[in-house]
Amino acid sequence: MRATWACALAAATLLGPAWAAYEVQDDRGQSARFEQQPQRIISLLPSLTESLCEMGACARLVGVDRYSTWPASVRALPHLGGLDDANVEGIVALRPDVVLLAKSARVTPRLEQLGLKVLALEPKSHADVQRVLQKIGQVLQVPEAQGAARIWRVIDAEVSAAAQSLPARVRQTRVYYEVNRAPYAASESSFIGETLTRLGARNVVPASLGPFPKLNPEFVVRANPDLIMIGDRNFEGLSQRPGWERIRAVRENRICRFPPEQSDVLVRPGPRMGEAARLMARCLQEMAP
Repeated sequence: MRATWACALAAATLLGPAWAAYEVQDDRGQSARFEQQPQRIISLLPSLTESLCEMGACARLVGVDRYSTWPASVRALPHLGGLDDANVEGIVALRPDVVLLAKSARVTPRLEQLGLKVLALEPKSHADVQRVLQKIGQVLQVPEAQGAARIWRVIDAEVSAAAQSLPARVRQTRVYYEVNRAPYAASESSFIGETLTRLGARNVVPASLGPFPKLNPEFVVRANPDLIMIGDRNFEGLSQRPGWERIRAVRENRICRFPPEQSDVLVRPGPRMGEAARLMARCLQEMAP
């Protein structure tokens, strides 16, 4: 289904009429003006890469960040670093019409000084994902019904289906989701937390701390979650953290460890969020008390 839509959108773009100039405003409130649809695009955030491809623009990508690995076709593109160490010379050499990156990327001012067109888009919640999809659709000049609205409709339906698949016994399971071992967590207000809420789980990290707060490890001990979700990359040494042996999830081994491929799906706010919901639902089904 994804491949069919991507081909259809790409064909529509190639065969459609010439577009008048247009502007797109990014998450900084900065606007970029396009005299024509961009044909050479660099994406420096995996979720943006995946969203671009889902809208049929994979063929327009000329470079991506080191973490963009899906769909498989982007692995053959030049990889240009990450949030903190983007390869400026490599980016300039590829002559992009626009560079899409995170609002928090350090390279943005330098790229703009060099005259490159930059759009900073960084989704952190479900509402952000919908908005960013709309922005990408504007950049590509894909009608909303065929692009952003269609993709979100699929995500929404898949999350709902995942929630409906769960038995009542797993509802209200108290979950701690760790995104990085600092530890950084996914709170109720993050896109991960919002998906957990839709699945009927209770997030032990409140929205008031921000989407992805850095926590004092003692906070998690006091919260005493029933279940921990964590990627393999961050799991090592978890049970040896001071006091964590008292946490119910650790004591009863109620920990879902996601391999790197699954972790990538879970932490990327884009078209694979329905798949992420299924992974979390399976974890709840198998490991909830």
